[in-house]
Amino acid sequence: MSSFHIDEATGVDTAGNGTADKPYQSLGFAIFSHGPDASYLTRKDATGTYEEPTQSSVKKAKKTAEGLEKKRQKADELERKAAEEREQRDKVLQASKKIVLTQDPSLPKPTKAKIVHLPPLRSQRVTVFGWVHRLRAQKDLIFIVLRDGTGYLQCVLSGLAAQTYEALTLIVESSVQLEGTLQVVPEGKSAPGGHELAVDYWRLIGGSPSGEDAFNTRLNEKTDPSKQADLRHLVLRGETASNVLRLRAALLSAFRQAYAANSFTEVTPPCLVQTQVEGGATLFTLDYYGEPAFLTQSSQLYLETCLPSLGDVFCVQESFRAEKSHTRRHLSEYTHLEAELAFIDFNDLMTHIESIICDAVSTLLANPATAAIIKQLNPSFEAPSRPFLRMTYQDAIAWLNEHGIQHELEDEDGNPILDANGQKKMVDHAVGDDIAEAAERQMTDIIGKPIFLHGFPAELKAFYMRKIPSKEGDKIFTESCDLLMPNVGEIVGGSMRIDDMDELIAAYQREGIPTEPYYWFTDQRKYGTCHHGGYGLGVERLLAWLANRHTVRECSLYPRWPGRATP
Repeated sequence: MSSFHIDEATGVDTAGNGTADKPYQSLGFAIFSHGPDASYLTRKDATGTYEEPTQSSVKKAKKTAEGLEKKRQKADELERKAAEEREQRDKVLQASKKIVLTQDPSLPKPTKAKIVHLPPLRSQRVTVFGWVHRLRAQKDLIFIVLRDGTGYLQCVLSGLAAQTYEALTLIVESSVQLEGTLQVVPEGKSAPGGHELAVDYWRLIGGSPSGEDAFNTRLNEKTDPSKQADLRHLVLRGETASNVLRLRAALLSAFRQAYAANSFTEVTPPCLVQTQVEGGATLFTLDYYGEPAFLTQSSQLYLETCLPSLGDVFCVQESFRAEKSHTRRHLSEYTHLEAELAFIDFNDLMTHIESIICDAVSTLLANPATAAIIKQLNPSFEAPSRPFLRMTYQDAIAWLNEHGIQHELEDEDGNPILDANGQKKMVDHAVGDDIAEAAERQMTDIIGKPIFLHGFPAELKAFYMRKIPSKEGDKIFTESCDLLMPNVGEIVGGSMRIDDMDELIAAYQREGIPTEPYYWFTDQRKYGTCHHGGYGLGVERLLAWLANRHTVRECSLYPRWPGRATP
């Protein structure tokens, strides 16, 4: 080629070859590629003509070429060193395959134990099984943080234990058996539990892949949330996710203790039902041997039937809501902690809800292990002070208007009405409005403590709720309450139940509900009725408040929301 072409506008350095059809973009790169003695022609853009470069531009380009040459030499040197290291590692790996680690019969027989049970076994030989949670190689040592579901253990491999082929190729999330002496960490050092395992024998049980399939490649802080949902089975291995689930288990246990202390009996109602509780629009329907059936929205009706035989009862049961809501506090399937109490009034009900929650939280904070988890997940958490604030629905409407918190104006189909500028039309709240989630949460966050919002209009609530006596022509309100928590909003909904049979049948008729499928529920008013009430608590919502999680999706093992039913 007589001359190499450079087009500063359309040329490409790495893909060009210097022809008029494939020019370079920079003179510096051209000189770097072909040397300073070659002939070059340059132009500013595709509409200009190629001309010989000026002396000043050649001088500047030579400096650029020198810089590129230094980078090339450095890259070559790095590649040479990397090749040497790969060659050396290959030699080490080949040699490591000849190393066979065996148990020393002269050593005391190890005691098999879970990590949580290790403290009494210090200075003794132990065997632990688990997964490699973290891994770090340092000279002739390999440091492992082992996880077995009960805790974490720092382990040190040295000598032949760190020289086997399995040791040199070990990957995080591999499952292993480790044997050695449990030693207290030296003063000034730290490790989970205050001790570490000096390993003298170990074996690989199940390996973990490297490369693109490596755990840390598939899942890290940059992984897209939708991908994290697909990989929920791997997310659960993380410290935060597992701690949330561990706290969830402790929370349910604490509630059961609190209920037992109050002489409640736990029951297990059915999930397959043929009656609705919270309205037909949110039911999942299915064919049940040729008959229509639903996944339960609430176990309340069944709990009420247990009162005459078992007294106060509760259940921990899954509930299902088919509403297409994607908010951070909604799930299509959630754990519903529900309870029913006999021979109480409305104040008794709210006092009980407050007491059972505070008792459960106190149990968690009194346990050093669960208190540590709460501290890690939610460092600023403080147990709620009693009594909880009680605010009527009508006072809440007034409070929202006083603080300038408005709501969207909607048409009959629930669509937002827009103003002349295309913005959502906002209006003050009025008695009769269903207070929107956003306004409710904003109010709770400003007040900054638990609030019992009570006395909702009857038209906003379920058919079975007891009415507050009123004068003829007055608006009818119900003995109902929602418990609101800061940063989450509503976590409990409860009410006194209609205990008069004629009033209940009138409620069926008003809502257009056929009475026959509810005969067993209606019978509770026929055979010895009484004042009674109950509530439903969303476990994931309470856990989100307790653990300071942004969304309830983090508080479920495998969360379900519209469009998500995997894994």
